[in-house]
Amino acid sequence: MLSKLSSQISQLVENAGGEWGIYLEDLHTGEKLAFQEHQRFYAASVIKVPIMTAVFAEAYAGNIALEQTIKLRREDLVGGAGVLQHMTPGTELTVQDLVTLMIIQSDNTATNIMIDLVGTESIRNAMKKTEMFNSQFYNKLMVVPAELEGYNEITAADMGAHFRYLATGKVLSYDSCLKMMAILKQQQHRDRIPKHFPDPDGDFIGMVPKWEFANKTGSVTKITHDTGILFIGSHAVTICLLNKGLEQKPAADVMAEIGRLVYDLYQQA
Repeated sequence: MLSKLSSQISQLVENAGGEWGIYLEDLHTGEKLAFQEHQRFYAASVIKVPIMTAVFAEAYAGNIALEQTIKLRREDLVGGAGVLQHMTPGTELTVQDLVTLMIIQSDNTATNIMIDLVGTESIRNAMKKTEMFNSQFYNKLMVVPAELEGYNEITAADMGAHFRYLATGKVLSYDSCLKMMAILKQQQHRDRIPKHFPDPDGDFIGMVPKWEFANKTGSVTKITHDTGILFIGSHAVTICLLNKGLEQKPAADVMAEIGRLVYDLYQQA
């Protein structure tokens, strides 16, 4: 079914310019549609998805607890996305709250606290366990080391693999994956893939939403990403779109058009 979109998506990205990594997968049938899916891109905030998985892995192993609290320190505060940089040092938050802020608001301060909590190797192990073989993690966010060992990088196919592991409960436990998916569905940055989706709410209170999207975006100068899983009807479709070379708005506009193509295809199925 996804093959029906091949020429339209190809034309969209060709007209837009820049470099693209695209990976779509129907999680029920296993059908895939991909363009330059193994090309590496600077990860930006999309790296926060495997960081979340690493946190849940440490909780599942009993090394940390999601309900344990961490005190916000002045030296933890960094700029960019997120609300914690504006909060008072000494404020205590649970690990669960910090992970939630890291994903739904893309909070960089929360992210760096989580990196310190679980460590680099735990994050790399989470990536390896979910077959992110062409991706890598090295650094905190908004903190540039004097001697860079490497950059945080991802591919569209690797993000697709990671989301497949979460959606099928193949990493950690069913309960852990369910909790992570619930956090991703609360995402507040919805200006890309789902921008042209209709209102998800039904006509009456309590109706099942028309769609849900469990996603994570990422952006820095001339790098724009959106990755996640669209749940619509009885279908689950992974959509991972990575771009470099375009300004954010034109890249986001193309992602919104691709998102609507996928939505319309499965809404009719």
